[in-house]
Amino acid sequence: MYTAQGKIEQGDLLEEYLPLVRRQALALQVRLPASIELDDLIQAGTVGLLEALGRFDAAQGASFSTFASQRIRGAMLDELRSRDWLPRSVRRGARAADEAVRRLEQSLGRPPEEAEIAEALDMDIDAYRRLLSDTNSGQLLPFEDLMSEGGEGRLRDNETAETPVSLLVDDERRRQLTAGIEALPEREKLLMALYYQEELNLKEIGAVLGVTESRVCQLHSQAVSRLRGRLREAG
Repeated sequence: MYTAQGKIEQGDLLEEYLPLVRRQALALQVRLPASIELDDLIQAGTVGLLEALGRFDAAQGASFSTFASQRIRGAMLDELRSRDWLPRSVRRGARAADEAVRRLEQSLGRPPEEAEIAEALDMDIDAYRRLLSDTNSGQLLPFEDLMSEGGEGRLRDNETAETPVSLLVDDERRRQLTAGIEALPEREKLLMALYYQEELNLKEIGAVLGVTESRVCQLHSQAVSRLRGRLREAG
């Protein structure tokens, strides 16, 4: 399976690992809105697999299975991020909401209620919830992006491997994010746990919380807004 130089034989593993692409695509699709097509995720994941086949070097010590899995998932997440079609008006609204949440938390000493955030934005509650829905529909899997500015996407040609310093930075950011999640209102904290740890989809989370799927999207977007504010202040 390897050449004399330690490079992987692409032809031998392409067929073997194509089922992994489909498995990862299926696992990801069930947690996404219905508008995301399975075939699109598979196509993106296949590109990631081909990149892995071309770039893997056994001399680096990592197994090909681990390397390929990371590349496949990263390619799928890149595809999702490329679909960020948010209009500028919604982006401005999302930034304003993040800033309002940050200011209110500082002045109140606690997570602000929805009505308080809406009032700070000079919106009624329905308009604020529409903003949350619009923001969440365009920002897929934002939790991964919170962990690092580059998210979990593929390594670019000019990027280097992890260093002890970068690992320390990642650990500190993870600590800050964990603290931010602990400070969320209980329902939003439960939602984040169900989505990112238990890997339930939005419909399943709605059943647990006793709300609609669209309401889950709004609560998720609000939780992410709170976390973004905390991370910016800490960073």
